[in-house]
Amino acid sequence: MVTAGTGGIGLETAKGLAARGYAVTVVGRDPGRGARTVEQLAAVATAGRPGFLAADLASLGEVRALAARLAAEGPLALLVNNVGAMFARRTSTVDGIEASFAVNHLSPYLLTELLLDRLRAGGPSRVVNVTSGAVGLARRTFREVEPPGGYYGFHWYGRAKLANLAYTLDLAERLRGSGVSVFAADPGGAATEMTNGTLASPAIVSPPLRLLWPLVRRKFERSTAGPASSAARPSLAAATDPALDGRTGLLIGPQAGVVPPYRGSTDPQTVADVLRLSRRLAPLEAAAEAARGLDGISNAP
Repeated sequence: MVTAGTGGIGLETAKGLAARGYAVTVVGRDPGRGARTVEQLAAVATAGRPGFLAADLASLGEVRALAARLAAEGPLALLVNNVGAMFARRTSTVDGIEASFAVNHLSPYLLTELLLDRLRAGGPSRVVNVTSGAVGLARRTFREVEPPGGYYGFHWYGRAKLANLAYTLDLAERLRGSGVSVFAADPGGAATEMTNGTLASPAIVSPPLRLLWPLVRRKFERSTAGPASSAARPSLAAATDPALDGRTGLLIGPQAGVVPPYRGSTDPQTVADVLRLSRRLAPLEAAAEAARGLDGISNAP
């Protein structure tokens, strides 16, 4: 399964997996776009029938419903959490949570946790969480969902991706020996809907970087000039490279090779704070209670 798989890097990842023999299901918000994506996947698929599931991954309730539906369908061999979003202005989700943190971290965190049993059942299986080089400018403060200071979209995006990377590497250790391998993949940037336009305003960076905006903007433009098909290579390598069989807890860089983890992603305090905040904002107990309620309904006379 590939989240946010109807366009950009997610679509190219899904196409690559379909061509390699995976029965790929993509998740997106737009059913019409999903239908067109299924047609594209079917055109390159070598085995298995592609599918589409509609869900708004900014909503934790929809994430839980998606996980329940997938869990009912049986074992899962591969989960690619490709979902990501950057916001020029501070935005809240339907759950009242700052949107960048919710979409870039809480959504893949919750979905992965709720599908661990299915991933174990599908083992040897893999989880691939898409990260970003933006983590290098992130503030490592995770006591609360929002860091102190002003809202700067690029930095808050990087902070959310850092939270998810710290979770990813910790999850890999937690699942070591379980048959589930966990990887992070850095696409390095591409011309996608997320980057087109969003990176054009100096308001997305902190005041010191605004003083260097011409240089910063050129760097953004260079890093997002490539095709999404190239940016999908790290995710595809993390998902399918046989050289990674039996390995886990690795970061696959923009050149589709193993690179050192970004600074701060393995810091024990950062990991502890991220896990504590994640469990508070996206409690797994709520999902378990909802699942029990659905089971009771399905078994009712």
